[in-house]
Formats: sequence, structure tokens, C-alpha cells
Amino acid sequence: MSDLKNPGSLTEQAPATFDAKFSTTAGDFVIKVTRAWAPLGADRFYNLAKHGYFNDAHFFRVIPGFVVQFGLHADPAVTGAWRNQRLTDDPVTQSNKPGTISFATAGPGTRTTQLFINTGNNAQLDKMGFSPFGEVTSGLDVVKKIHSGYGEQPDQGSITALGKPYLEKHFPKLDRITSITIS
Repeated sequence: MSDLKNPGSLTEQAPATFDAKFSTTAGDFVIKVTRAWAPLGADRFYNLAKHGYFNDAHFFRVIPGFVVQFGLHADPAVTGAWRNQRLTDDPVTQSNKPGTISFATAGPGTRTTQLFINTGNNAQLDKMGFSPFGEVTSGLDVVKKIHSGYGEQPDQGSITALGKPYLEKHFPKLDRITSITIS
């Protein structure tokens, strides 16, 4: 297994299409990734998922009818290693419709490891540069039942600095990813 604290080692090109089966505390769902939609995003996701980056990561921002967000590692040292590994933006070729997955951004050229699954029709995000690279093909009902009781309360700075212990202490009902299997 690759060293997750060495982002430069995770640069493999993703297949043209692949499935990512998420096993979570809320149940399982599958995302079909189509590299042509957003090649750089698909490659980053493929490498992170293949090497276990998301294992034990919590869904920390869940807004019903909008998004389910994740992508901060349980270990702050791993999150820190990726913090400045910014990904060049992909053109938006697909709309942020329900079930699609995109990288979160804080503006142009700021994508790193955080992602969100659209649970509503978020076409307004298209013009803001959020480029979907895949979509849920089974289990969208599972995505929609991921615990949303905390909304946007978990503090991303605290998650980054303190990791899993912060979330488990203050937000014990959050669902999390147990593993992602690529096929």
C-alpha cells in the first residue's frame, strides 16, 4: 500500500470508467466514474480511493436536498500532507444533478481531497467550476439517509487539526466510510 503521507506517489491514471463501491455505516452505494467527464478529478479520486485515503473518513457536511461532503482523512497528518496538493481545475462537462460527485473548491485551482455528492439539482454550481466526474448508479437512497442532524456544524479546521477524535467526541452520530472498493 502506498504511503498516504506522500501525495507524489499517487499519480496513476484512472481507467476510462470504473466503479467505486462505498461501504459506509449508513449502507453501501456505488459511484460510476467516467474519466472523460473530468480527467484530473477522476485520477485524483481513483488514487485516493484505491489507496485507502477515505477509509474511516466521516461525512462531515450533510445538507439534505443539497450535498453530502467528505474527504478529510481520519489522521490529521495525512490530511496535512494533502493540504497543499492542489489540483488544476477540469472544465465542467456535466451538470451537478442529483447523484453526481464533484470535488469541493474554495475558488479556482483549490481542489485537494474534499468531495461532495449532490443530493439535489445543483446546476447553479456548474458556472462556479464544480466539475462532476461520476454519478451514483446504485444506493442513492443510502446517500440520502446519511446522518444530517449536524448540518454544517463540524468545523473543518478542527477536523483538519484533530481528525477522527474531534468528530467522534463532538459529533458521534456522523456516518463514515469504512472502505471503498474499485472495480
